[in-house]
Amino acid sequence: MPERLRARIRQLGLSVAEVAREAGVNRSFVYDILRGRSQVPNLEKLTSVATVVKVEPEWLLSGKGRVEGDDPISLDYHNEFVAIQYATARPSMGGGAIVEGEDHPGRNFHFRRAWVRDRLKASPSMLRVMAVQGDSMMPTLNDGDVILVDMNQRNPVPPGVFVLHDGMGLVAKRLEYVPVSEPPRVRIISDNHQYSPYECTAEEVNIVGRVRWYGREM
Repeated sequence: MPERLRARIRQLGLSVAEVAREAGVNRSFVYDILRGRSQVPNLEKLTSVATVVKVEPEWLLSGKGRVEGDDPISLDYHNEFVAIQYATARPSMGGGAIVEGEDHPGRNFHFRRAWVRDRLKASPSMLRVMAVQGDSMMPTLNDGDVILVDMNQRNPVPPGVFVLHDGMGLVAKRLEYVPVSEPPRVRIISDNHQYSPYECTAEEVNIVGRVRWYGREM
């Protein structure tokens, strides 16, 4: 939705202020959509915005629906790349300590925009690239691997590999909820069986995001 609305506004030569004014909504409503902060916006307001940019609300939500004139999401869109910010803190897969990066941010990584939107269904602004260290997630993740973390996905249902702060440090681990636990608990698992799984209450675990992709030097 952020990419479709941004592309349509750019295609029509409008500004965010103009769209908000014509739709009778606050600028923050439009900006929240463009920045990926509003996944389920107010439908009445979204319909007003859709009317201003001359598309059906369903097109903004899913990409399916009527667009007046040319669709701004053209074939060229699928060959565009989007920059994803590199986070300097490194999640450790061993002892769990936070490893600080350089004083300046690392270089951005670039991913195909259509892959981020259609396959990951993620907002680029909520993705971060990080490097990992340690051997506790081998063979899934090796020391030095680069991971792509979706900070919009912080619920370990279904189970998966996440970056989290477990009270001791920033770690990359496999998470799953402990069934019928009260208070709710989370099981933190290393794929390397030399490391024992452990549990924390859900409140003790600060989940940064779900790992959606990794890269590795050969």
